[in-house]
Amino acid sequence: MADKKPNIVLILADNLGWGELGCYGGGALRGAPTPRIDDLATQGLKFLNFNVESDCVPTRSALMTGRHPIRTGAFQSVPAGLPQGLTRYERLLPEILTEAGYACCHFGKWHLGDQPGRLPNDRGFEEWYGIPRTMNEAMFTSYPEFEPDLVDIPFIWEGKAASESTKVKELNEDTRRTIDRECIDKGIQFMKDKHEEDTPFFCYLPITQVHFPSLAHPDFKGKTGHGEMADSMLEMDHNVGVIIDALDEIGIADDTLLIFGSDNGPEFREPWRGTAGYWRGSYHTAMEGSLRVPFMMRWPGKIAADFVSDEIVHIVDLYNSLLKLAGCHVPDDRPVDGIDQLDFFFGKQEKSNREGFLFYIKDEMRAVKWRQWKMHFIWEPEVYEGPYHLEAPYLFNLLWDPKEQTNVMMKANWVRNVVMKMVHDFRQSLKDHKPIPPGADDPYDPGSH
Repeated sequence: MADKKPNIVLILADNLGWGELGCYGGGALRGAPTPRIDDLATQGLKFLNFNVESDCVPTRSALMTGRHPIRTGAFQSVPAGLPQGLTRYERLLPEILTEAGYACCHFGKWHLGDQPGRLPNDRGFEEWYGIPRTMNEAMFTSYPEFEPDLVDIPFIWEGKAASESTKVKELNEDTRRTIDRECIDKGIQFMKDKHEEDTPFFCYLPITQVHFPSLAHPDFKGKTGHGEMADSMLEMDHNVGVIIDALDEIGIADDTLLIFGSDNGPEFREPWRGTAGYWRGSYHTAMEGSLRVPFMMRWPGKIAADFVSDEIVHIVDLYNSLLKLAGCHVPDDRPVDGIDQLDFFFGKQEKSNREGFLFYIKDEMRAVKWRQWKMHFIWEPEVYEGPYHLEAPYLFNLLWDPKEQTNVMMKANWVRNVVMKMVHDFRQSLKDHKPIPPGADDPYDPGSH
């Protein structure tokens, strides 16, 4: 049928740097070939300039709302039991897709609220399984001085719409090894079920590799001979291949937009430190190694194969683009920062509809990207090396200075005029539509503060 709604499968890796995969210059050089993902990158659009937020929570909130986290208050990871995540005011991607007839599932890491009302099954997902917060918690109980009387033992959870989520099993270093395999299997079963029901679906698979502790499934432990980080990469590549094969076996590859990418730049902590390859820096900074991540999408017959682009795209753009793809309307009662990019994705135009964006870490504006230019207002090239509030901003031309080492502000000062207009307009938007403060309770009235 010509009006048949396409399926959407979104695999979001965790802490996967730009330089880790073979198709981005890593792979075997990192001790772990990634043939399945490398092959996927040749089957559709591979982004060289896909941008995200500073770390796990803000990127996931931007994906789900199309809004920068400075608006939503979803700034950072917060310990269990404290107010966190997205308020009920936000209109999440799966909520709108569900209203349009999609079945939505979530298998993996949520990180956008751990209290009833903010868990995935409360926010448009028909079914979910995974962790409500971060994978760091897998190391809690193995620490010899852990005190369960003071800190709750972390768990893997599951839930279905219109019912309460429940604890399944303890999250620890053993269950950390098996969770991604479980999520992949559940995702495949969901896709099979919905295909049999002739129901379009949004299958969201925010897998947990290669977030620390990077502990591979037992089938992959020791397989590379280059340590657990490489083993975890190998496992991740295998799991992506399992999804690709499942789409073929179910017979829905041609009816499905398949997206693979990362939530942020590489880890900076040892022994799990990753690499951004060509770029400088890690997540939790405003360097290109934080902003740019591996990202690709495939839809046979709709997206041209071997399509590689350095055009600027931002994670918020997926919100608008996927809603349009599904025949849904973007909310018009609030600022939405995403931009519809479908014509660009489908090759109907050469250029992205985006020329730049502002980059915040928490409530601080750190940098602005515009075309090939990058202006830093706060300087922190590596985590803990700063941040330094600059009296005069630094300006870099990313085309011939990808490591952001040569400040050309005096030579190309004209760029400041363009950037400051972007800053003025965005700040005016924040004045006109007050941001939601972190930790805001539900129900939330945006006009009450």
